[in-house]
Amino acid sequence: MTFIQYFLGDFLGGTAFLAFCRFPDSAIFGQNLPLLWNLIIALFQLENRPGCSGPGLGEMADGRNCSSGAGRAPGGFSRNSCPSDARLVARGGGMGGCGAWWLLTPSTRRPCRPQLPTRPAGCRGHIFQQPQGMLLLWSPPCKVLCRSCAVMGKLQSKLKHSAYKYRPDGILEERIQTKACQEYSPAHVDTVSVVAALSSDLCVSGGKDKTAVAYDWKTGNVVRRFRGHEREITKIACVHRSSQFFSASRDRMVMMWDLHGPSQPRQQFSGHAMVVTGLAVSPDSSQLCTGSRDNTLLLWDVGTGQCAETASISRNLVTHLCWVPQEPYILQTSEDKTIRLWDSRGLQVAHIFPTKQHIQTYCEVSEDGHKCISCSNGFGGEGCEATLWDLRQTRNRICEYKGHFQTVTSCVFLPRALALMPTIATSSHDCKVKIWNQDTGACLFTLSLDGSGPLTSLAVGDTVSLLCASFSRGIHLLRVDYSQGLALREVAAF
Repeated sequence: MTFIQYFLGDFLGGTAFLAFCRFPDSAIFGQNLPLLWNLIIALFQLENRPGCSGPGLGEMADGRNCSSGAGRAPGGFSRNSCPSDARLVARGGGMGGCGAWWLLTPSTRRPCRPQLPTRPAGCRGHIFQQPQGMLLLWSPPCKVLCRSCAVMGKLQSKLKHSAYKYRPDGILEERIQTKACQEYSPAHVDTVSVVAALSSDLCVSGGKDKTAVAYDWKTGNVVRRFRGHEREITKIACVHRSSQFFSASRDRMVMMWDLHGPSQPRQQFSGHAMVVTGLAVSPDSSQLCTGSRDNTLLLWDVGTGQCAETASISRNLVTHLCWVPQEPYILQTSEDKTIRLWDSRGLQVAHIFPTKQHIQTYCEVSEDGHKCISCSNGFGGEGCEATLWDLRQTRNRICEYKGHFQTVTSCVFLPRALALMPTIATSSHDCKVKIWNQDTGACLFTLSLDGSGPLTSLAVGDTVSLLCASFSRGIHLLRVDYSQGLALREVAAF
């Protein structure tokens, strides 16, 4: 027997078995259980060929028999009774050609391999007796791992039927599978980067096709297309109660459009050295604030198209801008993990919120201007949260909303028309839209948009409708349903 055979049979086989014991519910094990069990036995058998040394079936390390009912293992326990401090480990060796399951106790530290127990009622696994050198398909010993196998079988069934989403923290999260929804005429031919509501029935969107599209999402028709940018559109900002809107692009330009105007932009704003990633219009629509990855904020006079103020902070890579309603303040998120409040009168920083641990990707201000919400990037549940802040005197953190598993790209305050409580909604790269109780941070509903790819933007259409832009399937029209509690469903895509 070579060293490599001992190493593969003993170390790798034992490691694979202990990994399964530590993570019995992992989706990886659940999907490949038969293959993994046979792999473990095959690795054990590298050491268990005829002629290899080691304790035989039912023998202790010193040669005494402990397999019968009368035989006792170290510490005084038989195959049907184990001390509370006994633990199961795996080890190759002897056993007539099959891997050994060892029981160790802290008091003696001496191994014993009891006979495998009979199959309990209701167990799907089976006990096997294996001729020397033969590999058989088998299930794990039922008394030790029957419960894990049952859980894994149940988990596979849930995943197959898309009824539940399995989370790494062991929680089964409700996964609402979307029913067949109506397919409208597509607004874009490529990824949609941003969507914003222009009125109660119109939205404006932009994406990689370099086109801004005004769309009637109630009838499913394109109203108008606006072409002028040379690269992907990154941000859209609509003028309140108006037919005008602004678009920002990777071509470093910002353009002003009118739904009822000419096909050419009414105004162009050029001043940034890099992609424009922030866009906010003042409540009276007289000023426009833009931000970029060039670390600068520019304040523009909309009427003349001239830059009135400039501000620059090192490493302040702007990710989003939002104007506070009825106030001269602008909220800004950045890749330096900081949220800043700017005073447009001179474009000076008025307040810096406590630094977060992850990049802040988006921000939104409530209609009354008292609160704001920001969201962050992340992966595997680290970061991936939204945070509610007080914009009044204290300006403290109020609540956090954790439950997404990838970057949260957008967050909005939902209208209070029909809801019994204040709520917010978030969208994420994990293809999910979540509705949260604003006060408690509890997740009230989760909608999984399977096949949509990462969700890129979220906007409120009307009191019961949400518009969600995605990487692969255009824009989703979602309906908030209060008839039976609170639910969210997809009704159309375009």
